[in-house]
Amino acid sequence: MIAIPLVSGVIGVGQTYLTTVVGQRVMQDLRNRLYEHLQAMSLRFFTGARTGDLQSRLQNDVGGVQSVVTNTASSVLSNVVTVLSTVVAMLLLSWQLTALSFAVVPVFVFLTWRVGRARRQISKETQESLAELSTLTEETLSVSGVLLAKTFDRQRDAIARYREGNRRLAWLQVRQQMVGRSFFALVQVFFSASPALIFLVAGYSHLSLGTIVAFTTLQTRLLFPIGNMLQTSVEVQSSLALFERIFAYLDLPQDIVDAPGARELPKDRVRGRVELDEVYFRYEEPVRPAALEAQAVEVDGDGSRPVAPREWTLEDITLEIEPGQLAAIVGPSGAGKTTISYLVPRLYDVTRGHVRIDGIDVRDIKLASLAEIVGMVTQETYLFHSSVRENLLYAKPDASQEEIGAATRAAAIHERITELSEGYDTLVGERGYRMSGGEKQRLAIARVILKDPRILILDEATSALDTTSERLVQHALEPLMEERTTIAIAHRLSTILAADMIFVVDRGRLREQGTHDELLRQGGLYAELYVQQFQGGLVEARCEDGVVLASGEVLTTAGVS
Repeated sequence: MIAIPLVSGVIGVGQTYLTTVVGQRVMQDLRNRLYEHLQAMSLRFFTGARTGDLQSRLQNDVGGVQSVVTNTASSVLSNVVTVLSTVVAMLLLSWQLTALSFAVVPVFVFLTWRVGRARRQISKETQESLAELSTLTEETLSVSGVLLAKTFDRQRDAIARYREGNRRLAWLQVRQQMVGRSFFALVQVFFSASPALIFLVAGYSHLSLGTIVAFTTLQTRLLFPIGNMLQTSVEVQSSLALFERIFAYLDLPQDIVDAPGARELPKDRVRGRVELDEVYFRYEEPVRPAALEAQAVEVDGDGSRPVAPREWTLEDITLEIEPGQLAAIVGPSGAGKTTISYLVPRLYDVTRGHVRIDGIDVRDIKLASLAEIVGMVTQETYLFHSSVRENLLYAKPDASQEEIGAATRAAAIHERITELSEGYDTLVGERGYRMSGGEKQRLAIARVILKDPRILILDEATSALDTTSERLVQHALEPLMEERTTIAIAHRLSTILAADMIFVVDRGRLREQGTHDELLRQGGLYAELYVQQFQGGLVEARCEDGVVLASGEVLTTAGVS
């Protein structure tokens, strides 16, 4: 009587520790696999995903399976052992009363399955509602969301949406907890009252009083573990809804991966020749889990799914950029300039044709190696909520302070950083909102300079700079461009007048190419864009000498005549 409780207590502590460790490691592995899988997804996936939903699956869905992962195995094992040993003892006492005790168990098993199905559906709706609320919170409480709500006076609408989402979530969670409670209350009542039924039946038999008391004691030991297993089965079925949501993303294929036999391309051996050969490209639908695809399908009246016309974003693009050249890609908005810049670092794969670096198709280069070769400054500068130094070290974690200083001086931002309250250790705020647009963009330029890529892509890299800062950055970039191939995407033609080669893109096609002077002499689309920006006039016609303005003047390479 003394030894058994002591041993039982020690075993209980050990069991709790073991099940907790195993359960947490399973959840840790799930989180790691899901995060690693999402990191490997292509840009196409993230254009159709919501950050709040991804966060909800990593945190809420994985966290929701904790109790099942931690407690199910030990609970089932202990209950099975208890039930089997008890059944053997009951059969030895009376097989007739044992059969009577098990008579209604199949009914309970069937009802438990029905309750589990209902709980599973409600669990799925609850997690979807939780993801919606996480997405709403992430969007409306970010700096950008708050700024938008305040400038449009939409705080009340955001609060109303949050209240409605929160109300729905609370009601779903109440339903989730209450589904099956009446059924399990009935099960407990039956299990508690079953000894009375045994006494009633045994009263007409010839069993001894000791046998009847022993049997009812064993019956109690049998029925409550069965009830626990029924309860566990419902919890497991509820968790299946969470596992479905987790594996809906884990099962998504990764479309941008290293090809078999992909090769390393050492950065110090890369010359930087970029070639697009008869490239065709169109944006496909974002990659989505099958469950979301099923919800998103819209059908016509006859039940068929409409097929949207598929237009080329880029069509038959062929161009060559020699090592060390400054090549500019210009054209109207939506012409496909940024898309071309996405194909070089293989953020997207071409639909047809080839993109080559030094004659090697980018699909035959390992992604890690390609990331070392190509550096990019995008239109939308992204900074982490950390210090200036940490944002810069993202490009080169082992960079020295001298290297960091050289990069920031080249981007004309060093003096501004030293004026900050804590210098390089100053926090930039969420998405860099403590800094101006121009300062953020110069930090992004410094970051890519620190990376020292062989191919530099500047996608409107100076668009947020004032005239003085723009000239400083352009002047600082000149010596850096001499040692690397630079592709500049530009709307402001003032930034690319000295480019070695200018490619003019319109509606996904390459319309013109040449130097600034050559393109002006052609009197084509580039000359038209130039007139609109620098002369403020409209082009009436084109002639051999240039373009004819609305005023009747002719714009030539030398100016207006």
